[in-house]
Amino acid sequence: MEVLVNIKEVITVQEALDFIQSPECGGQVIFSGTVRNHTQQRAVLKLFYECYEAMAISEMEKIAAQVKEKWPIQKLAMLHAVGDKYPGDIAVVIAVASAHRGIAFDACEYVIDTLKETVPIWKKEFFADGEIGV
Repeated sequence: MEVLVNIKEVITVQEALDFIQSPECGGQVIFSGTVRNHTQQRAVLKLFYECYEAMAISEMEKIAAQVKEKWPIQKLAMLHAVGDKYPGDIAVVIAVASAHRGIAFDACEYVIDTLKETVPIWKKEFFADGEIGV
């Protein structure tokens, strides 16, 4: 399995899609998480993402190893943004390529769920009426 793991200020769906292209893969699933303009009836001005990069990359690589054990995936891309992100900006992209779509869907869901639970990436939310660290 080929893996692309990256944390940087600007990420794109196209970067992930380009990486997972493969003639033997009929199933390609891409999850793109963007910043919403509201959370719990509060207007969101921006989010600020930060991380302990070395540990975050290590945890993302562990997720990739878990995926390799569970599913016959050919390619996996995990990209997460850091810095200021505004409503509509992309914060995270997960892309999975496998021979069949069901496997790709299952693996993609596992990756995003596990990433949100285990990878040390923190966000601070800036609302029209104040801010909160999460």
